[in-house]
Amino acid sequence: MKTYTAADVAATTPEQLARLRESGPPEDYAAWIRAAAELGLVEAQTIYGQMLLDGVGVERQPEEGLAWFRRAANADHLMAVNMVGRCYENGWGVPADDTVAAYWFRLAADGGLDWGMYNYAHMLRNGRGGVTQNLAAALALYQQAAHTGHVKSIGVVGRFYEAGDIVPQDMDRAFDCYQRCAEGGDFRGMFHLGRLLLLRGKKEEAVQWLVRVPETSTPAFLKEANGMLQECGFPALYEA
Repeated sequence: MKTYTAADVAATTPEQLARLRESGPPEDYAAWIRAAAELGLVEAQTIYGQMLLDGVGVERQPEEGLAWFRRAANADHLMAVNMVGRCYENGWGVPADDTVAAYWFRLAADGGLDWGMYNYAHMLRNGRGGVTQNLAAALALYQQAAHTGHVKSIGVVGRFYEAGDIVPQDMDRAFDCYQRCAEGGDFRGMFHLGRLLLLRGKKEEAVQWLVRVPETSTPAFLKEANGMLQECGFPALYEA
């Protein structure tokens, strides 16, 4: 594996790093990311932590990934703060602990990170991690993240308006949220947009979105999606 000096790392601009990560396989830039992380670059520490967590370009080592997230979080890198929460939420490299996860998500949310707002809003919405359930506060956080363009939050806001939770039911607004979410590439947005199009009698438009859902969806969501379709009087569409 090629070694890198501090001078090599310092001479690499963010634009060059972005091009490096876009143009080649992760194995080719893993050594640079690790060198930069070891030299104390918090952005590189966060990226390397994610690579270790996912096993991208390096052997999968979730415990080591969490260690790098912690180092970057201690330097106030908000995405690293959020990822420490995600590790505790999902048991990645550490025993799962929703209470600890909620603590880190709130730190990231308070720092203004869209993903932190989204994840802490989940805790508020469901009353998890020792957090008192508060749908109004959850919606406010989802909306705040949505205003930054956070695609998944836009979709969740749509669900609130469709159901009439906390806010008056507004199907047009829900439809708009789902459309923006779908166009942003989120499989839940694609499904809900397709579902509403079916309900509006626009089958051809609906199918264009519904067939894309399995490309990035989870099996659990496909099962849930089939149930929602059947509740609306449509046949199940997905193999779950």
